[in-house]
Amino acid sequence: MNINEFDYDLPKELIAQTPLKERSASRLLILNKMTGNIKHENFYNIIDYLNKGDVLVLNDTKVIPARLIGEKEDTGAVIEILLLKDIGDDTWECLGKPGKRLKIGTVIKFGDGSLRCEVVNKLEEGIIHVKLIYEGILMEILDKLGTMPLPPYIHEKLKDQSRYQTVYAKVSGSAAAPTAGLHFTKELLKRIEDKGIIITYVTLHVGLGTFRPVEVENILEHKMHSEYYIMYKETADILNKAKDEGRRIVAVGTTSTRTLETVASLYEGKFKACSGDTDIFIYPGYKFKAIDCLITNFHLPKSTLVMLVSAFSSRDIILNAYNEAIKEKYRFFSFGDAMFITNHM
Repeated sequence: MNINEFDYDLPKELIAQTPLKERSASRLLILNKMTGNIKHENFYNIIDYLNKGDVLVLNDTKVIPARLIGEKEDTGAVIEILLLKDIGDDTWECLGKPGKRLKIGTVIKFGDGSLRCEVVNKLEEGIIHVKLIYEGILMEILDKLGTMPLPPYIHEKLKDQSRYQTVYAKVSGSAAAPTAGLHFTKELLKRIEDKGIIITYVTLHVGLGTFRPVEVENILEHKMHSEYYIMYKETADILNKAKDEGRRIVAVGTTSTRTLETVASLYEGKFKACSGDTDIFIYPGYKFKAIDCLITNFHLPKSTLVMLVSAFSSRDIILNAYNEAIKEKYRFFSFGDAMFITNHM
């Protein structure tokens, strides 16, 4: 499969630069994944398309202030570090730039020096491993010294950092938000529960695997970087019961989808409490084992996320829906509008 099969033309003015004042006021494109039929809605009406007994699966990961600006201790050169993944013993997988200035043994100081790091390994594609050196509680230090790692296509300064965080964010560790969840308010979630829809959670810490661009022509040659996930026992029990009773599993976002499909692939379509790293790459031809419906944002051209939603429906149906969204002036990407891909309308 050629990468250009997943391309589309997006006017720059449709890339959302700031979140809407009201989270749930986003627009919502309802797409029948089989027929391609489309309806236009507002996100707060998602409840009308969810059925009593459905299971809504949310990713409760919490974005950390993972972007750090520091300087090399020996030369004072400015260095930017993006913390991607905790690999244990205060060692993190990171992106560092400018990469040519970062050698094994390089020490970088941040702020008043209460946080320093040493480069302990250099890998390909600009990835490095650093050992963090600090006293106290790391997350409190990051809150003081770090900033939210907004995607490069967002050029506006985010006035309220909490808007790049879901209202149910709980488990710290992400370098990016699971953006499909940004549309939910606590009030909307309460209304959904009151209708008899079961809400449950998984964790996937969003890292390089989700937002790294595909740089190969043949997508089968693309290598996904792994991201850490947790499937909780309570969630596994809820999902297994729903499957047994023929009720729908509705994934909120591609990160929840990747977690659910990872676990279902490990256990022959069943769910068990487990955790680990996943590098699952979902593209057309993949047979879904876990989810029945998907709530998702509009994704970048040629991205692995466009490939995932194309696998869930079809490339032609998805690209047609994207073109319809462009025609109707939907807002795209992280702070943009949403799509509900369903098996009936």
